[in-house]
Amino acid sequence: MKKNQRVILDSVHFDLIIKRLAHQLIENHSDSTSTVLLGLQPRGIYLAERLKEELLSINKKFKIELGALDITFYRDDFRRRDHPLIPSETNLDFIIEDKTVILIDDVLFTGRSIRAGLDAMLAFGRPKRVELLVLVNRRYERQLPIQAKYIGKNVHSVSSERVKVSWKQIDGEDKVILYTPANE
Repeated sequence: MKKNQRVILDSVHFDLIIKRLAHQLIENHSDSTSTVLLGLQPRGIYLAERLKEELLSINKKFKIELGALDITFYRDDFRRRDHPLIPSETNLDFIIEDKTVILIDDVLFTGRSIRAGLDAMLAFGRPKRVELLVLVNRRYERQLPIQAKYIGKNVHSVSSERVKVSWKQIDGEDKVILYTPANE
């Protein structure tokens, strides 16, 4: 491991956090018929998929729908990039009207991605309630008044640091690293 980075979640703790988050969801949403999981593309969907797997491993009768939401063109900075953004896929084949939506992302930092997610979600209907679930909550540098209800790990970091979440589905292992980019 490089000296400018440290592991804040290894695979064992990563798995424990997903189990804990799933149990919190079951505790608060025992009637899962009125609750849906909505993962923000591109990386929140991996957490949403893992949560659904864990919910079903805890209780096979737990019925919950899972969707993926692309926020690319709802971001307030999509025209300010040096290179064009490539949108992900939105997969929302159920109704969110009058349901509780658990909006899921891997990292909460400034709050701008979540704001974009809320805007994108409203294009599909008006939910009864929206709750935010994140794997990593970066506590400093929030630019919008957004707070998660379900938090895997709180991280105290400065704006020059970055958080990288690795998923075993695509990266080969579950891990969260806090690092300072070499050019900063």
